[in-house]
Amino acid sequence: MKVGLISDTHSYLDPKIFHYFKECDEIWHAGDAGKIELLDELENFKPLRAVFGNIDGHDIRMHTTEIAYISCSGMNIMMTHIAGKPPSYTKKIKTLLLEKQPNILVCGHSHILKVMFDKKYNIWYLNPGAAGNHGFHKVKTLLRFEIGHGKIFNMEAVEIGLRALQK
Repeated sequence: MKVGLISDTHSYLDPKIFHYFKECDEIWHAGDAGKIELLDELENFKPLRAVFGNIDGHDIRMHTTEIAYISCSGMNIMMTHIAGKPPSYTKKIKTLLLEKQPNILVCGHSHILKVMFDKKYNIWYLNPGAAGNHGFHKVKTLLRFEIGHGKIFNMEAVEIGLRALQK
């Protein structure tokens, strides 16, 4: 399974995303899509799994969840928008990590791309950074990776361009 992972688009879908995700089997959006039409466009391109973020309105919240649990090629994934970061997860996420014991935790919110293995919880922590133009980040980023036979591999962090300056 090839996965394209983005977050924090904030109503802007960079056209380069379609190029970078053309070989992916699924797209995962870790919240703050900004508008439902953006999720519709992604879903019309590839199968989509998405969670809502703190800026997402009622329309997006009606079609997504706060936390998604995904079982994929021998791996259990938990995806949410706000999780904190290793070792400073939110209280809710710490509780869920102990209860659900996922292999991978996917989140967004920070606008900072980060991939690391957390030995304490025995999980991969994946945050693709921000793919939109809103925020403090200077470069829009995404992740691509594969999941198979209980492993994550071929991880790629991709810079898709400079963030457009806000007016």
